[in-house]
Amino acid sequence: MHLPILYSFRRCPYAIRARMALAYAGVSYELREVSLKNKPKEMLDISPKGTTPVMQIFTGQDFIVLEESLDIMNWALQQHDPLNWRDLPEQSIAIAKQLTNTNDQEFKRALDRYKYPNRFPEKMQEDYRQQAEEFLQVLELQLQQRSRTEAAHNFLISDRQTFADIAIFPFVRQFAHVDMDWFLSSSYEHLQQWLKWHETSVMFELVMQKFPVWISDQEAIVITP
Repeated sequence: MHLPILYSFRRCPYAIRARMALAYAGVSYELREVSLKNKPKEMLDISPKGTTPVMQIFTGQDFIVLEESLDIMNWALQQHDPLNWRDLPEQSIAIAKQLTNTNDQEFKRALDRYKYPNRFPEKMQEDYRQQAEEFLQVLELQLQQRSRTEAAHNFLISDRQTFADIAIFPFVRQFAHVDMDWFLSSSYEHLQQWLKWHETSVMFELVMQKFPVWISDQEAIVITP
């Protein structure tokens, strides 16, 4: 059976979290790194919206397509969830869903405007940063609360890394790198530690390897965690 195919753009935060979940689950797949300026026909044929990541999963004579990064993450964990990322108390699951939804909606909207202020001249860049900080403050408080109750390294939901950490981390990383000096001088001490832990993890280094842009008929790059 053909390995799943992942169309990905290395720096895209949605694609990063999908690749991290696949790495965690130990799923082997064919990686097709794309250029957003010249998207391959093969990707657009199965996903006309043209955004990454997109995963094509073969099921015998047919295939299914996952067009959303959270769907790819959930599929990966259905294959293998060695550290029980999703095995959490009901209250923790509810918090994780709320944080992820806020990240993908309000925070992502403010982040785009903070990162590309020239595209959104209605307000100053600092205004968009302040909008994004509303979510950073929530995360900082969440991490502070965890540090008071857990002896181990603090994560967002538990004393261990979970689905929520991976779903949110690439977006906080993107925010921080807009102005790293500002971020490191800010009062978000717990969030800074949390970000550094994830950025220096073996999993993140693995999924951020650079590969050439895929072109049709090119030999496949197989990722085997």
